[in-house]
Amino acid sequence: MTLPKFTLPQMLRQRAKSDAQRVAIRQKDFGIWKPCTWASYYSRACHFGLGLRQLGLPEGGHVGVLSENRIEWVLAQLGTGLVGGVTVGVYPTSPAAEVAYVVGHADVEIMVCEDQEQTDKILETLEQLPRLKKIITVETKGLRSYSTAERRFIATYAEVEALGADSGRQGIVDDVLARQTLDDTALIIYTSGSTGRPKGAMISWRNIRAQVPCVQERLGMDASTTHLSYLPLCHVAEQMLTTFCPIYLGSLVNFGESIRTVQEDLRELAPSMFLGVPRIWEKLHSSITIKMMETGRLRRWLFDRAMITCAPFADKPRSQWRAGERLRFAVAYGLIFRALQNYVGLRKARVAITGAASLAPGVQRFFRTLGVPLVEVYGLTESSGMITGNSVDDVKVGTVGPICQGVEYRIADNGELQVRGDIVFAGYYKNPEATAEAVRDGWLHTGDVATEVGRHIKIIDRLKDIMITAGGKNITPSEIENTMKASPYIKECMVVAEGRRFVSALVQIDFETVGKWAEAQRIAFTHFRSLVETPRVRTLIEEEINRGNAQLARVERIRKFHLLTKELDHDDGEVTATMKVRRANIYEEYAAEIDALYGAEPGASEPVAPALEQE
Repeated sequence: MTLPKFTLPQMLRQRAKSDAQRVAIRQKDFGIWKPCTWASYYSRACHFGLGLRQLGLPEGGHVGVLSENRIEWVLAQLGTGLVGGVTVGVYPTSPAAEVAYVVGHADVEIMVCEDQEQTDKILETLEQLPRLKKIITVETKGLRSYSTAERRFIATYAEVEALGADSGRQGIVDDVLARQTLDDTALIIYTSGSTGRPKGAMISWRNIRAQVPCVQERLGMDASTTHLSYLPLCHVAEQMLTTFCPIYLGSLVNFGESIRTVQEDLRELAPSMFLGVPRIWEKLHSSITIKMMETGRLRRWLFDRAMITCAPFADKPRSQWRAGERLRFAVAYGLIFRALQNYVGLRKARVAITGAASLAPGVQRFFRTLGVPLVEVYGLTESSGMITGNSVDDVKVGTVGPICQGVEYRIADNGELQVRGDIVFAGYYKNPEATAEAVRDGWLHTGDVATEVGRHIKIIDRLKDIMITAGGKNITPSEIENTMKASPYIKECMVVAEGRRFVSALVQIDFETVGKWAEAQRIAFTHFRSLVETPRVRTLIEEEINRGNAQLARVERIRKFHLLTKELDHDDGEVTATMKVRRANIYEEYAAEIDALYGAEPGASEPVAPALEQE
C-alpha cells in the first residue's frame, strides 16, 4: 500500500469522504459502546478546532490535554491540527508541579482537562502559567464549587464544540489544510524525565506518516484491526496505534470506560491487536499465577503439564509447527490455554505487542507458550515510534527484531545504535543544545547499546547505565533485572554494581502475588512492610533470586539484596509517570541500605578490591 502524502488532519478529511459511515471510534459510557463514524470524527474535530479559534487560539498555538484516554482526547488533538495548532499531552497521573512544568515550558495557551481533579492542578499553579488563556473541562461535575473568577476562566468541552459548530467558519479549516505541510509540527511529546527534567520532543506530520509503513509491515495492522486504547496518549507508543495508523489505514479504535476497567473491557472486546508495556505483561503474568494458586490441584497439574509440553516450540512461528506440535498445543488449548486467553481478553489477538522498555524473556515465553502471539518492538519518543520490531512469523525472543522499513541504522564503535530516516524527530522544543546532542548529521543517537543477532537487533542496555565493577567487569543491569523480574513475586529489581566488589540489588516484591502466596501459606501480615519483614518472604525471594542467578554468568549474579519496605512511588520521585525507575534518586535515597550490603557504615565509601578478588 502506497500512502498518500497527506498530513494526519488532511488524511482524516479524506477518510471522512471515502469511509463516511464506517465506524472509526467506539467509546464506552455507562456500559454501552457508542460508535463514532469517520464523518462524525472529522466534523466534531473541525467544530472543536474552530471553537479553539473562537477562544483566541492563533495558528501555530499550543493546546494541552490532561486526561485519561477518551474520544474527546483525540477530537481535541485532531481539532487542534485542523486549525494549524500543536497538541501537547500531559500525563493525568502527574502531580500539579510536574503538570505546571510541562504546560509552562510548552507555552500552552489553552488547556483541555478531563475533570475537576485535573482542572484543580492547573488552577493551583496558574501563577506559573502566564500564557494560559483558558481551561476547557470535559466533565462538568464539581464546576459549581469554583469562584466566579475561576468559572470565567473555564469553558466546558460541549460549549467549545458548539461554539465552533455555530461559527460558520469552515473556511478556516480548508485554508489551513491547503497550506499544511508534512514538515509542520504536529505534537510535542515530553520524555519521561528519568534522568532530569522532561524534554519536549517535536513530532512532525512527516514523522507520523513515516511510522505507518513500519507498523503495517511489521505488525500486520490494516483496516480490519481493532485496538483498545488505554495507555496514556501523551506517550508516542499509544499515539502510534490510536491516531497515527488508524487514520491512515482506517482501523477501529475503542476507548473503555476508564483505566480501571481495562481488564473487563479487554474481555468484552477481545481486540485483534493489543499493546502493553512490560509492567502490564508482568501484572498479567502475576494475575495468572494467582489464578493458578487459587484453583484446584487437578487444574494446577494440567496447567503445569501444558506449559512444560508447549514451551519447547513457543519461539517458533505457527507456520513452522510440525503436526505433533499442533496436536499437543490443541490439547493444551482446549484444556487450559483457551480459558486463560479469555481471562486476559486476548483470545482473538492476531498480534500482542510489548515495548517502551525491555521485557524479561521468561515473561515473553510464558505468554507465547499460552498461545498469545507476543512480540517485542523498540522505539523512542525521538523516533516518533517504532525503530525495530519482531513480526509474528519471525520472532527471536530476547531481541527487538529487525530494523523497520525506511530506516537506516548503524552501530557505533561504542556499541550505540544510531538511526536515520523520516522517523527522526524535529528536535527538542526550546532546547537546541539537547537537539544537537541527540541528532548529528541526521543520525539519531539513541543512547542504547545494541548488537546484531542475524537480522535481529538486541538491545543490551542504556549506554549511561552500563556499570563497571571494582574489578573492571562490565555489567548490564537491565539483563540482570529483567531475569529477576521474570519471577511473579518480584515487581522491581535495581542492580547496584558500579565500582563495587560484587553485584547487589534493591528488590521490591509484588505485593498482590506475594500476599496471595502468604495467605496460602497461612502467614499473617497486615500491610506491605509487615509482609516484607516476614522471614519466610525473604526466603521466598532469595529462592527466586537464586533461580534467576542460575541463568546468569558468575560475575552478573546477585550476591546480596535488600527488600524495600515500601512500594516505589511517583509522588516521591522514585519512578516516572511511565513507571520507569529513577536510578539516581533511588541510589541516593537508599544509600545507607546499599552501604550495609557491602559491610560499610552509612556514608562510608566502598573499598575497591584488587582485580584478583573478582569473580
